[in-house]
Amino acid sequence: MRVGICSDTHDNLDLARGAVETFEDAGVETVLHCGDVVSPFTANVFDSGFEFHAVRGNNDGEWNLQSVIESFGTYHGDCATFEFDGASVALYHGTNETLVDGLVDAGTYDYVFRGHTHQRTYEERGDTVHVNPGGLPIPGADDTYHVALLDTEEEEVAFYEV
Repeated sequence: MRVGICSDTHDNLDLARGAVETFEDAGVETVLHCGDVVSPFTANVFDSGFEFHAVRGNNDGEWNLQSVIESFGTYHGDCATFEFDGASVALYHGTNETLVDGLVDAGTYDYVFRGHTHQRTYEERGDTVHVNPGGLPIPGADDTYHVALLDTEEEEVAFYEV
């Protein structure tokens, strides 16, 4: 199974559309958004042929965001857990680094996907892989936008520039 992971689109429609195009081209079945979609008009871009899940980011203040996402996907609030082909996954925006470290260090999950820092990250810690796909380019973080793809059969995570 192929799972797409993105974060911190911050109402940039071009990047959101690019992420969706990348996921469609890769044949993903499910997309996980690590938060900071921001507005309903950006969420609508993710209404595509894949299953969509999102968690709340610290900039997701629009009241209607949850109902728009739930019209085509699932809005989980602060965090969510999944199992894909036997791979356990935690999804959290990442606002609190202590909580991120707790999720990663607990050893409960094969993968912890998070956002918030806008910094692309791949880190193996024990039996857990900690991934931040990156976000809207900001000073001090990545200068290009990336998404990640998890291939559960190959047990690999790859990054794609959008």
